[in-house]
Amino acid sequence: MDLAKWWNTRGQLSRLGSAAVRRGFPRTHYFAQARSVFAVAGFRCREVFDPPQSVTLWQLPEAVEEEFETHWERWLDQADEWKPLFLELEALKATELKTALQSFDLITDEDSERFSRLRRSAEGRAVPLPASFADTNQDIASLALGFACGEPGALAVPYARLDNA
Repeated sequence: MDLAKWWNTRGQLSRLGSAAVRRGFPRTHYFAQARSVFAVAGFRCREVFDPPQSVTLWQLPEAVEEEFETHWERWLDQADEWKPLFLELEALKATELKTALQSFDLITDEDSERFSRLRRSAEGRAVPLPASFADTNQDIASLALGFACGEPGALAVPYARLDNA
């Protein structure tokens, strides 16, 4: 979340960021913006908390990453269909992540219930998920929603242990 000041991507997903990237990627600039934010977010999360034998939203098992890449290629082919979503994202003003995810219908009531049980670790840098990563949509939603346990300017990295850990 750029608005929460968790990583230094100020304005990357805004209209200004879009204008800066559009010239080099006229059809897929929104995806290029997102990809750059993913890279910065992943780096920042590893810098704050990099748990061994675990997954984070930015460091998923290889099979999940490959599936995501397959979807990503399809989304790039349908770039025009994604424009309304990216325009809504540009206009986002909410600093509360849970509210933002709800406004985009990205979480369910069940996801919200699971979120209510998440807590930051004692040092405040991490949010452990209660169960091992099982490669489900609920696990991915929990990894995303777990960031809401952080505060503006105070990143807390959600993670789940791998079964083989």
